[in-house]
Amino acid sequence: MRVNENILISSLTTMRLGGPARYVLEVETPRDVADAFGFAAQYRLPTFILGYGANTIGHDEGFSGVIIINRMRGISETDTGIKVMGGEYWDNVVAYACDRGLTGIEALSKIPGLAGAAPVQNIGAYGQQISDVLESIDVYDSSTQTFKTLTQSDLNFSYRQSILNTTERNRYFVISLNLNLKPGQMLRPFYNSIERYISDHNCTDFSPNGVRTIVSAIRADKLPDPLVKPSAGSFFKNIYLSNKDAEIAEDKGYPVHRGNDGNKINSGWLIEQAGFKGKLLHGFRVNDKACLVLINESARSYNDLVKARSEITGKVYDKFGYWLDQEPVELQ
Repeated sequence: MRVNENILISSLTTMRLGGPARYVLEVETPRDVADAFGFAAQYRLPTFILGYGANTIGHDEGFSGVIIINRMRGISETDTGIKVMGGEYWDNVVAYACDRGLTGIEALSKIPGLAGAAPVQNIGAYGQQISDVLESIDVYDSSTQTFKTLTQSDLNFSYRQSILNTTERNRYFVISLNLNLKPGQMLRPFYNSIERYISDHNCTDFSPNGVRTIVSAIRADKLPDPLVKPSAGSFFKNIYLSNKDAEIAEDKGYPVHRGNDGNKINSGWLIEQAGFKGKLLHGFRVNDKACLVLINESARSYNDLVKARSEITGKVYDKFGYWLDQEPVELQ
């Protein structure tokens, strides 16, 4: 375990905001995880579990506790799919599965972050989500100071949520994931953006690697690399609607996507229609190709983000009657 002191949160998160953290502990083995929580308990300090930092917003005052970062790497095949260590880069996991012709996560290509964060927020894209293929996770339970296994049903998954980021936030540290993946490929029809790309580029390869190539190209065109242009990926969650509310929205001319994961309106469309496409707000640029993304061009204060967020959500509500929810968690 590596112990670091007074590390700027802005250096650990892709939005590049946040003051100093008192301690940052990097864990490389399961034993390190127990020791890290023991360290925090010894000094009576709060803990925060951080991965890649792509879905986390730091505050100016920093964090007077212990940030624990997963550095455990490795991927291996199992009888039912693959086992992944929580500190593995997520896109390496997708590449590993696709190279072996395994379907289930190819549409999740190029999502920034570590594997351990995937079940925390139930990552999803283009019709796939981690909850569809997650068999179980091995965790350290900081409340009982024991290692245990949680199954898919234990995690109470919903859109961008699980017990790991709601009722049991910061209780469980994800050691590894067991994913149930099978040989095969996604079935058409795909999401509209994928179908458009297929039509425009005459694609015929829908194998896991074929879909990975398509999704990677779409994301590269629409979504900036957070390591090049500081951002937190999709900053706002999409709007999910009941069947009745979806009908009302369609009557108003709003584009409602009806899929297996529910009825939704892309929040990026709402933000664009509210007039924010490409605009600079308090140091944050609304991405012109995917308005869900806020790029930190010149902001240095969390308060700048508060003002930009408030301006966007307020106008979208006034125009459409929907409140936008923030996707990244806040480190405080």
